[in-house]
Amino acid sequence: MSRDQNLAVAQATTLKPIEDIAARLSLSPQHLEPYGRFKAKIALEALTSAPSRSPGKLILVSAINPTPAGEGKTTTTVGLGQALAHLNKKVAVAVREPSMGPVFGVKGGGCGGGRSQVLPMEDINLHFTGDIHAVTSAHNLLSAMMDNALFHGSVDLDVRQIRWRRAMDMNDRALRQIVIGLGGRLMGVPREEGFDITAASEVMAILCLTNGPADLIERLSRIVIGFSSKGKAVTASEVQASEAMAIILKDALKPNLVQTVEGVPAFVHGGPFGNIAHGCNSILATRLALSSADFVVTEAGFGFDLGGEKFLDIKCREAGLWPSAVVLVATVKALKMHGGAALNEINKPDLTALKVGMSNLVKHAESVREYGLQPIVAVNRFATDTEDELKLVTEESRTLGLEARVIDVFGQGGEGGLPLAEAVVTACQASTPTPRFLYPLEASIEDKIRTIAQKIYGAADIALLPRARTDLERINSLGYSKVPICMAKTQLSLSDDPKLFGRPRDFTLTVREIRLSAGAGFCVPLTGDMLTMPGLAAKPAAIGMKMDASGKISGMF
Repeated sequence: MSRDQNLAVAQATTLKPIEDIAARLSLSPQHLEPYGRFKAKIALEALTSAPSRSPGKLILVSAINPTPAGEGKTTTTVGLGQALAHLNKKVAVAVREPSMGPVFGVKGGGCGGGRSQVLPMEDINLHFTGDIHAVTSAHNLLSAMMDNALFHGSVDLDVRQIRWRRAMDMNDRALRQIVIGLGGRLMGVPREEGFDITAASEVMAILCLTNGPADLIERLSRIVIGFSSKGKAVTASEVQASEAMAIILKDALKPNLVQTVEGVPAFVHGGPFGNIAHGCNSILATRLALSSADFVVTEAGFGFDLGGEKFLDIKCREAGLWPSAVVLVATVKALKMHGGAALNEINKPDLTALKVGMSNLVKHAESVREYGLQPIVAVNRFATDTEDELKLVTEESRTLGLEARVIDVFGQGGEGGLPLAEAVVTACQASTPTPRFLYPLEASIEDKIRTIAQKIYGAADIALLPRARTDLERINSLGYSKVPICMAKTQLSLSDDPKLFGRPRDFTLTVREIRLSAGAGFCVPLTGDMLTMPGLAAKPAAIGMKMDASGKISGMF
């Protein structure tokens, strides 16, 4: 399907009133806060007043390293949820909110595709219920109050050691590094500044990891904005911003409920990037889904090396959750590219490149097993795939002890995901595995980074550049050595070099700096050339988007 055909599926779908979708999960009407006819927020009281029942089975959908061809992880997540509904299971989908930066940038929309989408996709891809705007505003309120405190001299904050940057929900490379406060004495304190995209904001991470309003305020108050002239950490509480920030976020805390093409309930809440932040939807939405459905299908950003690892080591550790099944999405196209095929050649049959590219899938499967979990491989079928290619992937997978199922949820919706759904149900019949994290929190930050690099990426070792060493010393001195690690790394490769496809070996992972996110409760090592404010491509997706006189949108994937 083209982008316009994909949009046509969404526009041809007769959506059910959001009250009917909530009823499928036995959510009380009194907890429903509609935003129009087809989307709503769910009051947090729904979590505490829900009837006592065993929580549902949590299913994590992750993937191999993505390529420009697209692997369809969100599409598979939605399609699997629909397939489980075909098996008469009480199911909910829980995914992230798309950021408008990528929507108008390279990838287009982030609602799945074809007959496996969350709807209304135009709303979700744009302003939705205002959550991401609220995060942007709360983030920038802290920036404004910090600069105001600097202007009035009410806080000892060294302008050379400010760590808090501004945020915007758009790709804009021109804002990566700027100078503010120019224009004279009344304009503020001149200093260097920069912007991160909102999906990389610590406020977004906090929103997705918090367990409620009181915890939200506490986490916001711990944000480290910089350091004093004496080297003391200066926090959001010291510029008296945390309560006001929480007020801006009070409605954004509430999970959003929408539906899939086939009317399956879907919680779409929170949008941290997977290659910069922790890449998972909110704990509150996941808990609400688990309290109201027997099966909850969720995803984690990009490949298992990023989203999957962070889902388990950060989100599950924080929330006390653990998946009953893990799905690894792979495509013939991507495997051929990981095997050396050029992007313009991946639609041509190439069993040799495909077999070589299987090494990427194998490594991710090994990484899943590090956690005591057994992955199920979902081979997301494209129209250009040959039967021989699909057979090679499934047979090679089974030789490695991996169960592999070919699916077509893009073209067939839930029906096209039935083989995968049946395998997932079988896996979930066993008791939920005991959580087994990759590293203990008591380990040093350097050792935790090394463990991730070696066990998940396959690196020989890590190298901390001087800035990272200085950051590490400061984080340790502040007493934050026992926090989890949230790696910022390219999604295109297991290594920190986006050009190294397949399964790189004997490489050194280079860490250039380490940022402390005290409110979120983790630290962020930045590797390679990873940037926290993306830029637009030469031909961004925005160029192909159109709206006619009636308001009908085209060109949005």
